Amino acid sequence: MIERQGRSTVLLQERISGRVLPLRHLSRWQPHSSPSLSWRGRYLALIVQRGDRRLAVIEDRLTNRLVPLPLPGGLEPVRLSLAPDGQRLALQLVAAGRWQVELFDLGGILEIDPPAGEVLRTPAVAPP
Repeated sequence: MIERQGRSTVLLQERISGRVLPLRHLSRWQPHSSPSLSWRGRYLALIVQRGDRRLAVIEDRLTNRLVPLPLPGGLEPVRLSLAPDGQRLALQLVAAGRWQVELFDLGGILEIDPPAGEVLRTPAVAPP
């Protein structure tokens, strides 16, 4: 996170080269907070500001897709944590002074982001 023009902004930078990686979908929704990155960096989950609302979103850097997370009515995201494989998201929410934590299963929405060096293998199907 860095400050740009008085707003918190997520900056994704390659460690070795120092090159700043593009986050196309996020530049127009600021400030950003609570960034969480999957193992290989395919998914970046964070909270963004859109008008007067805070939204939890996930940017899929491989497909260049932004995935907004639908939240139950009246709940506002405060913090989040993405599982390293991108399959679950813990989200701290607040509404009318009440705090709660929800766990979202993203298995039907996002592909697995395996750790470096691990290759996804489809399970062998046994013949009938």
